[in-house]
Amino acid sequence: MLRYTLMRLGILVGCLLVVWGLVYSGIAPRGLGSSNGMWVILLSLVISAPISFVVLRKERDRASIQIVEKVDRVKANLDANRSQEDEAVDEAARAHEGQAQAEGRTQADGQAQAEGQARPQAQTQGQPS
Repeated sequence: MLRYTLMRLGILVGCLLVVWGLVYSGIAPRGLGSSNGMWVILLSLVISAPISFVVLRKERDRASIQIVEKVDRVKANLDANRSQEDEAVDEAARAHEGQAQAEGRTQADGQAQAEGQARPQAQTQGQPS
């Protein structure tokens, strides 16, 4: 990617020098008033764009392949991290569910024992002495 950018910048600078030379030699028209610098830059950009498009086609394709590979790696890493998080959340939910069931059993056993102790007392209280 850096190589493509530097090559594109090189083409722009080359066009800038050529246009500057043409304008100051009188071959290309000068801008209006003090806009000559802006005229040279804009004309250089307009000329360098199609040249870069044609000349740097292979380099642009290589750069785009590198970008696609990098994006794919990042997506794969995100998916791996997401699945790890999902597994951790599922494991925590199972642990919490198991703990809640164990507490529920303990409470149910405690209630059953309390009911079992309360019944004989109620039966003995209801009998005349």
